[in-house]
Amino acid sequence: MLRSDNLNSAGFMMGSMAAFTLNDAFMKLMAGEVPLFQLLFLRGVMTTLVVSVIAWRMRLFKVRLPRRDWSLIVLRSCADAVTAYFFLTALFNMPLANITAILQAVPLVIALTAWSLFGEPVGWRRLLAIGVGFVGVLLIIRPGAEDFTIYSLYGIAAICSITLRDLATRRLSPLTPSFLVTLVTSFTIMTTFGLMSLPETWIPMDLRHWGLTTAAAAAIICAYLFSILVMRTGEIGFVAPFRYTGLIWAMVLGYLFFGDWPDPLTLLGAGIVVASGLFMLYREARLARLG
Repeated sequence: MLRSDNLNSAGFMMGSMAAFTLNDAFMKLMAGEVPLFQLLFLRGVMTTLVVSVIAWRMRLFKVRLPRRDWSLIVLRSCADAVTAYFFLTALFNMPLANITAILQAVPLVIALTAWSLFGEPVGWRRLLAIGVGFVGVLLIIRPGAEDFTIYSLYGIAAICSITLRDLATRRLSPLTPSFLVTLVTSFTIMTTFGLMSLPETWIPMDLRHWGLTTAAAAAIICAYLFSILVMRTGEIGFVAPFRYTGLIWAMVLGYLFFGDWPDPLTLLGAGIVVASGLFMLYREARLARLG
């Protein structure tokens, strides 16, 4: 793997994190103004149309996949729809940096789940890092504190659904096109929240709302594209630490757009979670070299 490939892939990873966080910020700017299900459906329509055109040009509609892969894609897409609900509900009611900090625990939960359910090897050092990381999460959500809300638990629920999504993704065959998975996911989110929005009263949207929804759709399409380029151009061990730049973007955008800045305990908890995740990556890379 060329050094330039890894540097390019690191750039794609940082771009992906920036695009995902921009999407979150654009959606949060409409919190309380437009119903969540309506927003997710409209963003899903825009995203699905663009992704469908790209998939058609890539001739992905002619791809033949085993039934097992289709089952995993459907499971992954449903998990992503659940994630969208829990994460955005939390996002609409919490500071952007706080919910983003909670989600930094995802790699720790995936490693723990893979070890406990599927017997994937995890040494005592990585188990200790996972435990320390969970302490960091507790510092962020602070159950029992005066400022604790139910929406912190929505963030935890989002972690669980993301874990299911990513574990299903890991079991897809290598020949499954990533962009086809993206298309099915986008279509699933569109149809799910379109149906869920039917009993609701739709709110007329002004030019600002349409602009923010379009910007959110554009941001998430860019995030998907960058995510695919990450997987195709660099070594995961080198690139993975750059996913934590999403927390930096969340802190900056949260301050610029909403005037929010994490308190010292939240920053400490986020630092612990990130440090635990980086240690996990270091141990995995070290064991891979020794193996």
